[in-house]
Amino acid sequence: MEIDELNKMIKGCKKCRLSETRINALCGEGNLNAKIMLIAQAPGEKEDKEGKMFVGPSGKVLDELLSTAGIARQETYMTNLVKCMLPKYRKPKQDEIEACSYYLDEEIKLINPEILAPLGYYATAHIFQRYGILSLSRAEFSSIYGRLFWAKDKKILPLPHPASLLHNPDLRQDLTKGYGKLRVLLIDCKWYPVCPMKRFYEKGKLDKKWIELYCKGDWESCVRYQMEEEGKPHPDWMLPDGTLDEKLQRQSEK
Repeated sequence: MEIDELNKMIKGCKKCRLSETRINALCGEGNLNAKIMLIAQAPGEKEDKEGKMFVGPSGKVLDELLSTAGIARQETYMTNLVKCMLPKYRKPKQDEIEACSYYLDEEIKLINPEILAPLGYYATAHIFQRYGILSLSRAEFSSIYGRLFWAKDKKILPLPHPASLLHNPDLRQDLTKGYGKLRVLLIDCKWYPVCPMKRFYEKGKLDKKWIELYCKGDWESCVRYQMEEEGKPHPDWMLPDGTLDEKLQRQSEK
């Protein structure tokens, strides 16, 4: 299936009750070769009227957050979990998500981004379920925003929805930090070419998840990176999270 064919299906979709109240069913938009896919919950009122992604108040916030992170909107592909506006901004119902999730799954296959960034609770919960990541209660979700996960060859970075900043301006620092990680994920750690983790991985002694989560992922959170930057000595067998691996130690001593 091509993206044009999928978009035609989305525009004409009548799978659920939302088709009766929408003006436009929104297709994803942006760079078809993007490394980053942003996944929001559903279109807002202005998006529904204009048929475009993030053109309302939350879109302005998103542009600011991306700009601060050094990322242009045009570098990303953005889409919604639910393609139609939810009446009176209510929460999506499970059958609506199930009816619409086929389109998102197809978009992920077609765009094939390296990084999925679900925005807010419902988009994150769906992506976690799809990729077999831990199940959390809604109250627990704030603890995983800005934390990188890796599953089925995808990096997954859950982020708060930009609209949360409209409701609570005090969250700006947290959102700026979280969205800033998107730029970090686009660049490998500068120490990777000489890092023992690279050597262990290439010898088949280290699980790929360490490379994806840290060396080619959130290297700013890597304890090895932090100690390297501070000029502090650390053993070759120390993992990126700071724990010591006895098996790697034995490999190093051979």
